[in-house]
Amino acid sequence: MTQAEDGGSNRELYALLHVSPEASDEEIRKAYRQWAQIYHPDKYQDQQMKDVATENFQRICEAYEILTDEYKRQIYDIYGMEGLTSGLELGPKLNKAEEIKEELERLKRKREEEKKAAHFQPSGVILAQLSVPSFLAGHGIMRAMSMNSEIQSQISKNNVIAFGGTLAVKGNDGDAAANAVFRHQLSSVSSIEVMASVGLRGLIGVQTSRQLSRHANATMGLAVSLRDGSINLSNSWNRQLSTTSNASIELILGSDSSVAVGWRKKDKKMAAAGEIRIGTSAIGAVGRYTHRFSSKSHGRITGKIGSALELEIGGGRKISDFSTVRMLYTIGIQGIYWKLELHRGAQKLVVPIFLSRHINLGFAAGAFLIPTSLYLTLKSLVFKPYYRRREKQQALENMEQTRAQVKEAKAAAEKAQRLLQNVANRKQNKQLESNGLVIIEAVYGNPKVIKSINNNNSEEKEDELASQIVDVTLPLNFLVSDSGQLKLHEGVKKSGIMGFCDPCPGETKKLYVKYTYGGNRYEVEVDDLQELILPQEGHRI
Repeated sequence: MTQAEDGGSNRELYALLHVSPEASDEEIRKAYRQWAQIYHPDKYQDQQMKDVATENFQRICEAYEILTDEYKRQIYDIYGMEGLTSGLELGPKLNKAEEIKEELERLKRKREEEKKAAHFQPSGVILAQLSVPSFLAGHGIMRAMSMNSEIQSQISKNNVIAFGGTLAVKGNDGDAAANAVFRHQLSSVSSIEVMASVGLRGLIGVQTSRQLSRHANATMGLAVSLRDGSINLSNSWNRQLSTTSNASIELILGSDSSVAVGWRKKDKKMAAAGEIRIGTSAIGAVGRYTHRFSSKSHGRITGKIGSALELEIGGGRKISDFSTVRMLYTIGIQGIYWKLELHRGAQKLVVPIFLSRHINLGFAAGAFLIPTSLYLTLKSLVFKPYYRRREKQQALENMEQTRAQVKEAKAAAEKAQRLLQNVANRKQNKQLESNGLVIIEAVYGNPKVIKSINNNNSEEKEDELASQIVDVTLPLNFLVSDSGQLKLHEGVKKSGIMGFCDPCPGETKKLYVKYTYGGNRYEVEVDDLQELILPQEGHRI
């Protein structure tokens, strides 16, 4: 579950009462009275309607009781209903909001420590360098190989220890190294690391970091080589320039002194980085741009100027929740390369394939175009159909597993809508008379099914996945205010709104609304946690 989803699940009671997560006690009381007028069991004579009203009235009362109690509301906002049912005592034992929060944080830390103790998550890189010219000359395809691995463990609240090693082989030569790092959190803004390494790069060192301000931090390090006794000093400063970008300066003094200035920017669609480094042995610059085409695929271009003049072009695709594959094409003064990468969790496999030392225009173009054309062909004819079938199969399996749950939730939503119908129809007629806001169609659920409906794709409509949406036209008409406006609050899952339900548990959901206002037609589509305000001129068809 993502953080956003987790936050939304801790706010379903706000959706039920149709109030903002920042609502005051008075606003919550007002909303409770309005819903009580609809769902109070005494308003109904028919036993079936009375039972439906009783069930929903109990939900409203529970939401009201929690959200008007200062301590319960704070627990609910942080940990949801799980926090309220976890056995945490309220009253004399914890009689202050700060004490409640502190106790909940203690329980959370305990769960996290238990989880860390039960699962080790090592990180590592395997690098296998292949050479086509060497293979054609009869000397074997393997050029060099190295492995780097590290295991990190939180031994206490403020202490972390890590052990790692490196093994490298090139031709008939090989080397190895082992290292250990101990990190101690001095305070909430500062930490210190002690490190030692033997073998390939024998050294001992110490490094300290400190948060200088809300947007700036600095790191200072000292390392002594065990081979020649040389000393290296390092200083770096980082500052956040905006919510999506930051800059850094690094100064190294020692056997290979240098100064570097860097910049990074990252948002949902792109990431860019650049660095200029001036040193005693070399001067160079590197720039990288990554564009995210979708949640699963991206393209990347990297340029290097200095001791290595290179241009790298490629892209990658996420093949599972934890795995990403990437292919890169590199051309530079050192030759022409392909590079294959597989990332899974904290593990990485990198396979550079050396193609040619001589840069021939025809060969360079073919080395780029042939694998690119092959990938695009396979993507179109093999990968895309396969992933579509797999996603559809997974959705059907999930739907089968949750069929009974969804059926029950839809039945409850339909019952809740029946009690809203009279008031919703009265509000709709009033808005029609004044040429105001009228919801003519609203569906909530699987975005792919919603898209097929908007495109009038009858085949998709009849598909089994069509059950992953729910009609919410009536409850939205009920929520339209007397002044002809509708607002659904940000950060609140819409499945919690009275008359809604979750038609596809575990799947992404959207809300599509088509409405009229002032004689004009409008339509809008929003994400599950996104705010919705109607009417808006930008929605006009």
